[in-house]
Amino acid sequence: MYEAGRRSSGYVPNFLRPFALQPELYAAWEGLLSSVKAGMTPLRYELVTLVAARAMRSRYCVLAHASVLLDGMLDDEALIAVVTDPPASGLPPAEVAVVEFAGRIAVDPRAATRAEVDVLLGHGLSEQDVFSVVTAVAARQFFTTVLAATGTGPDTAYESMDPQLVRTLAG
Repeated sequence: MYEAGRRSSGYVPNFLRPFALQPELYAAWEGLLSSVKAGMTPLRYELVTLVAARAMRSRYCVLAHASVLLDGMLDDEALIAVVTDPPASGLPPAEVAVVEFAGRIAVDPRAATRAEVDVLLGHGLSEQDVFSVVTAVAARQFFTTVLAATGTGPDTAYESMDPQLVRTLAG
């Protein structure tokens, strides 16, 4: 696991340390994550994951997914707007609706209503698209819980991010 992490990241990501205690669980996580990602565009997955991580106050996951979004998907200004004022982010209305929905259900999954799902459907999402958003949030809840409960902090690689941006994104 460590060698694969080193090959893909150039270092051993901190999140691998707790999962090294149960490698078969990490392999199952990778399979689940692959299935979740297959149901949406890379941009939507990263947006959903970012806002869910932020709602759950996972600094590690916020920084990790913000760095992915900043790598060719969004600029700093749009990224800040995603987490502070989604309609001002410049994202298409469907993605704004997805971001707002994902942030709410990350805090309280029971907050999802049929009316909210209908809003997403009205933006052109299918029932399967909505389910993909829900499963991405649920997967993030699992991963965030593991990292938080094991005291796993962000990788030092994220220390090079603009401190003002980090404060805005991760709080």
